[in-house]
Formats: sequence, C-alpha cells, structure tokens
Amino acid sequence: MGSAIAVNWWALAIRGVAGILLGIAAFAWTGITLVVLIALFAAYLFIDGVFAIISGARARSWLLIIEGVAGIAVAALAIRLPGLTALALVYLVAAWAIVTGAIELWAAYLLRRVVRNEWLLVLGGIVSVLFGMLLAINPRAGLVTIVWLFGAYMLIFGVVAFALALRLRSSGGTPVVGSPT
Repeated sequence: MGSAIAVNWWALAIRGVAGILLGIAAFAWTGITLVVLIALFAAYLFIDGVFAIISGARARSWLLIIEGVAGIAVAALAIRLPGLTALALVYLVAAWAIVTGAIELWAAYLLRRVVRNEWLLVLGGIVSVLFGMLLAINPRAGLVTIVWLFGAYMLIFGVVAFALALRLRSSGGTPVVGSPT
C-alpha cells in the first residue's frame, strides 16, 4: 500500500493545496457567518473525500476509501442541515479531525517501507488529533476562535500534506533500502 500512496502523490498534493486555500479563506474573513463556514468546510470535506477515495481505490486501501466516504457523508450532512448550531459544528469538526489524524498515523506506519523518516505524515496525524481534542475539550469557544483555529489547522495540515506529496514524488515510490519489512 505504501508504494501505491507514493505513486499517487498528486492526490495528496491537491488535498494539501485545498487545505491551504481554506485556511487562508478562514483568516481573510474572520467575521464569517456559521452558514458560510459550514459551506466552506463542506466543500473542503467533499474535495478531500473525493481525492481520498481516488487514492484509496488506486492504492486498494479500504482505510483511505472509508476516510473519503466519511468526509463526503459529513459534507452532505453539513449542506443538508445548515442550521446546525456552533456547538454541533465544533463536535463535527472535532470528530472528523480525530478520525483523520488516526488514519494518517496508521498510513505513516504503513508508509515507512517506502519513505524514510515519514515524520511529515506523523506530524499531520498528530496535528489533526490534537486539533480535534482541543475542540472537543472546549466546545463553547467563540465562533471567531473556531474560525482562527480551523484556519491555522488547515494551513498547517495543507502545508504538511503538500510537503509530503513533493517528497513522495521525488521518491518515485521506490522502497527504502534497509527499511523494516
């Protein structure tokens, strides 16, 4: 699976760019309304989900396919019920970030046979889990705080994902000599 992820580096690059753009948008429009935040988040989840499914199908990874389907399902829920309260949005984002982070950590474990020091994916997974936990611990934080936290998270995740994609591209999917089996 690791070499298949490396070959599909471009999908991870697109996910990273989408995350960076969403992070910038969150900072540019701090006074954003809940409806617009939900729509932006749903759009990102949809794009991220589609490319996770594409990567999963090409890599024959049910974990990536599940991640993609979950992202698209949450995007559909957010669009269908735009009247969600800020509290519900906080828990929705927290759950998604924790699940995504856990899957990223597992993928880093699998990727260790293809790329040495797969710390970029580990870092992305840790950032995702920590972000989700912080939101779950303090759900009543103000919407502006949520927007800024979300923007920072998306920028960090996007940069990390894009950097990993470039690293995978340069590796060409060739196994690392002396890597654990």
